[in-house]
Amino acid sequence: MSPLHVLKGASRILILTALLVLILLASILIILSTSSKPAVDQKVEPRQLSLANISNMSLEIAFPNLSFERMVYLTQAGNDAKRFFLVLQRGEIQVFPNRRDVNSTNLFLNITDRVESTGNEQGLLALTFDPDFQRNGYFYSYYTAASPSRSILSRFSQGTVDLDQADPNSETIILEIPQPYANHNGGQIVFGPDGYLYLSLGDGGGGGDPQRNGQNLGTLLGKMLRIDVRNITSNEKYRIPQDNPFVNVAGARGEIWAYGLRNPWRFSFDNKTGLLWAADVGQNEYEEIDIIKKGGNYGWNIMEGLHCYPTSISNCNKNGLMLPISEYSHADGCSVTGGYVYRGNLLNELYGAYIYGDFCSGKIWALRFNGSQVTENVQLLDTHLQISSFGEDAAKELYILSFDGKIYRLASAGP
Repeated sequence: MSPLHVLKGASRILILTALLVLILLASILIILSTSSKPAVDQKVEPRQLSLANISNMSLEIAFPNLSFERMVYLTQAGNDAKRFFLVLQRGEIQVFPNRRDVNSTNLFLNITDRVESTGNEQGLLALTFDPDFQRNGYFYSYYTAASPSRSILSRFSQGTVDLDQADPNSETIILEIPQPYANHNGGQIVFGPDGYLYLSLGDGGGGGDPQRNGQNLGTLLGKMLRIDVRNITSNEKYRIPQDNPFVNVAGARGEIWAYGLRNPWRFSFDNKTGLLWAADVGQNEYEEIDIIKKGGNYGWNIMEGLHCYPTSISNCNKNGLMLPISEYSHADGCSVTGGYVYRGNLLNELYGAYIYGDFCSGKIWALRFNGSQVTENVQLLDTHLQISSFGEDAAKELYILSFDGKIYRLASAGP
């Protein structure tokens, strides 16, 4: 083999080696340049802005051509943004397309024949859709009934031909709770991030919880319940999750998740943190906001808000009680209406804040909580509304229902 041939072979090796090094360096540069950028579908969370300087909030009517008496809940079915479902206290669920110019609705469900709504706090109070609604067509309702007086949790099915009409004869009653009085029926049902169904119940009514239901683990009244309605056999109405806090406690109802509640009117999960927020209506002097935790005792009727009940008692036993994270006195209202932690895209200044209001005063507040304490709590608006409920759509934008018959939403009034 000639020296020239050897040199030519070595040159080829050097050239190939150099090319490989260049390719490797180019690959490294590409990786470094792309790794510093978020993926296209990665949601970049807005920076949480201070609420202190918010002064440009306003209300707008979301659907100007619609008006209803005693609306109590508004929602959409999972990620389906095309339709809204509106609950009317008398026992109807209306459905309508998600268009600002909508001028008519369809009657999705009519159960006025079985709903007792003569009392101010009675009626069809809540609606939630099965996480697999698009597949199985199941949705759940919570309402009060008479003869005997009771609260009913039941399941219905969406129609198979007309998707805007459910079958009222498809009802399966899951749970019935006797009610000693007409008021304090609570009234919210929500599927949690764990797939279980949560239900809030008031203390059964009567001034001051005369039956002491709030502190009695042997009754479902005055409680937050957690049950499994999905992983059941044909012979079961529901199951009790074995990690519920009172499953193995003698004399206690296993369905209970938390207790010591007076009349929780609206609760919601923050879809980012998983925290369970509840607004508990007070007796005579204070309204409260709670973070509901497993096994927690929220104090009623030992306490009302942060205060002993009745207030004539200067000292009460607070050992083991979960105190509210916030309260307000009846100088600012008389009946709290719970809302949602805002996770929408239209009002960045409110992102991450819990929005709630008062039925009597029409005031609307925004509250920030860092996991251990409230860092901000400001009044957004002082309105004329009788705020019966807040609603949330598939995009996590918020709506406000008022007994003046209109559906509103928060809007930015501009600089």
